[in-house]
Amino acid sequence: MEGDIRRTTPEGLRFHHQRYKPDNSTGGSSVAGVAHSYLYQSPRFLARGELSWWEKAEGGEGGAFMSSLYDISCFAAGLAGNIFALALFLSPVPTFKRVVKAKSTERFDGLPYLLSLLNCCICLWYGLPWVSDGGRALVATVNGTGALFQLAYISLFVFYADSRRTRLKIVGLLALEAFVFAILAHASVAFFDQPARQLFVGSVSMASLISMFASPLAVMGLVIRTECVEFMPFYLSLSTFLMSASFAMYGLLLRDFFIYLPNVIGVVLGAMQLVLYAYYSRKWKGSESSAPLLA
Repeated sequence: MEGDIRRTTPEGLRFHHQRYKPDNSTGGSSVAGVAHSYLYQSPRFLARGELSWWEKAEGGEGGAFMSSLYDISCFAAGLAGNIFALALFLSPVPTFKRVVKAKSTERFDGLPYLLSLLNCCICLWYGLPWVSDGGRALVATVNGTGALFQLAYISLFVFYADSRRTRLKIVGLLALEAFVFAILAHASVAFFDQPARQLFVGSVSMASLISMFASPLAVMGLVIRTECVEFMPFYLSLSTFLMSASFAMYGLLLRDFFIYLPNVIGVVLGAMQLVLYAYYSRKWKGSESSAPLLA
């Protein structure tokens, strides 16, 4: 009864409102804080002296189970996204086996790897705890891994470049990329506090991700024009679809707009690639497929 009396007295109202007031240091982004501030402003609700569903989820009956289930679901979705992303990061390996064997980059272009590296660095920065509220560990791990792969591919490209001019061009672009990222990282810390910092970096990372997911549109147009799926490998398209679906679920569970929106777009584009592959692969009778250039 003591808890019920506290909840129905003026002192109890003030106590609960203060207890569940959103944390202004994070811009009021705490879901629990927002929910309780709303719930405990209702005198009719308070007068009943009943526990809300949110209170039950936090500390009441079944709260520990619901919390564990939520944590497991988030981790499973993020881990699946990391695994499927690894397949994407490994996809250029056949290309670089060919480069190493020929000791030449032939007509391959190094720019896609530079763009992938910049995208990974920006998304890695977004996943760090001083940028995102609470951090996005599985976003940081997948993009940190991706950045290492792209650096390895760029290093091989520079080493086996056919001309000194090409080598200097790639190194110069890499230096420019590092400068741009350094400016972005410094500006986000020096000029923005939370939640503006997360909003700023999240917007940049979202734009970068959407541009990366949109890059296969040119290949899809080529498939339609030529009725040939040679340059759109099935497993690459499947990995893109599964990775995007996993991180879209991860973002939805975290209620993170900057994660789920670009990945929902990735799901749609990945599904379109799979549909095109299913339709045109029956018509295609070609020679051995060329290795994909871009992860």
